[in-house]
Amino acid sequence: MSVTPAPAPPRVRQQARDAAVLMAFSLGMSLTCAVALLLLAGLGR
Repeated sequence: MSVTPAPAPPRVRQQARDAAVLMAFSLGMSLTCAVALLLLAGLGR
């Protein structure tokens, strides 16, 4: 019977990279939604 060690927690640099990716994704989605709403508003006139 072998005992596997617990995985090491992620490094701070990896956590910062993940946070930056999440913020970039959020920015992209927000811009996409804003542009879509502006286009729909323009088409609704």
